[in-house]
Amino acid sequence: MKAKKFYGALALCAGALAFSGSAQAQDVFVDDAVSVTEFTCDNSTHYFSNWRDNWFIEISAGANQPLVERGYLTKGYSKKAINGKKWTATYGFGFGRWMTPHIGFRFRGNYGAIHWDAPNTFQELANDEGWSHMKQASVSLEFMWDMFNTLGGVNQERVFSIIPFIGVGGGASWDFQGRGKKGEPVGSNCLREYPGNFNMYYGDQYKSVQWTVPAFVGLQFRFRLGKYVDFFAEARASFYGDNWNNNVAGNSIDALVQAMGGFNFNIGGRGWKTFNECNYVSQIAALNDQVNDLRGQLAGCAATVAALQAQLPCPEVVEKECSNAPLMASVQFTINSAKILPTEDVNIYSMAEWLKANPNESIDVVGMADRNTGNTAYNMGLSKRRAIAVADELVNKYGIDKSRLNLYACGSNLQFFNNGDQNDWNRIVMFKQGEFEPSAVAAGEVEKIDY
Repeated sequence: MKAKKFYGALALCAGALAFSGSAQAQDVFVDDAVSVTEFTCDNSTHYFSNWRDNWFIEISAGANQPLVERGYLTKGYSKKAINGKKWTATYGFGFGRWMTPHIGFRFRGNYGAIHWDAPNTFQELANDEGWSHMKQASVSLEFMWDMFNTLGGVNQERVFSIIPFIGVGGGASWDFQGRGKKGEPVGSNCLREYPGNFNMYYGDQYKSVQWTVPAFVGLQFRFRLGKYVDFFAEARASFYGDNWNNNVAGNSIDALVQAMGGFNFNIGGRGWKTFNECNYVSQIAALNDQVNDLRGQLAGCAATVAALQAQLPCPEVVEKECSNAPLMASVQFTINSAKILPTEDVNIYSMAEWLKANPNESIDVVGMADRNTGNTAYNMGLSKRRAIAVADELVNKYGIDKSRLNLYACGSNLQFFNNGDQNDWNRIVMFKQGEFEPSAVAAGEVEKIDY
């Protein structure tokens, strides 16, 4: 009989050694001795999304006005300036993606006709005074900044946002027309002198297409209409080389200002997932505690083996009464979850083994939730689901009779752990015996679960 005990102890120690061997992978968190390790973490919230999410397309229309060379009335050598600003229609299309809640990009195309009053410095062309015309198109890569998300905190349901943007691209202008000879716009493609200087040049030929590399800057005012649609109003300015309108008189930079409105359509998932590594510190601490418990068991096992070896050859068997106190473990959960983590299976297994070794005992399975998240009603439902999940594991996986399990839900009414800011330790299911009197259930702090 004693030989059986000896070999049983050896088997127990071998199992503990195997468990301890797998625990060595956790040495980054624990010391060689049984101890409690202090953890630090970054408490900032990180945002991320699938690469398919947060894409959008835009369609827009509005008006644009060129800021180009100003002309002169030539009749009688008058230097009265001709108005160089005329509003015309313009159209835009774009697509892009928000890479973070703060920064995004878009590719944008723009098309429209441009009218302006061209410089005319020739007395002979006095009858040619008046507007000139061209068509223009541009494409650009623009980077956008959600100012409200950056300065006011990320809010995925925010109704109004201001979004500055800046970019660079390419442009083309063509179909130049005017009231001069052969339809050529006055002053096209040559530098004109002011009246009074007769050393002037003008020709019959001019470029039919002008290519430029414009820069873009502007503000977008966005209004959320729904999950997939936004309305936006946009003010933008484009800056071109002086040859943009085929006229090189005056300033070296031509500009185009636009006022546009349109709609933004989301074509993927919209929103951001969050991650805060401090939410997982309690789980790491629980793993650390399990490793420390295993090391303590291993030390006790070694002492038992040494004591049994000292008794060889085996003396007479002496019956000794043992206390049937169960292993009061807990099963921890992540926030807002009733799913059992793989790291918690060992605690449910240990409870099942104790129930098999003590067939006349029953236990309380008590579900809990932490007080810092959720409300009272929601936390009560969450603690019920957690208690039922653990009971199902004992019954379905380990064959424990459900009549031996008394299920209770505390919600966040009772908090077994009150260790400063570590209230998340209460996201657990506890195994207890005879803890709850009928008065506690009647008072509403604890709810009995029919299982």
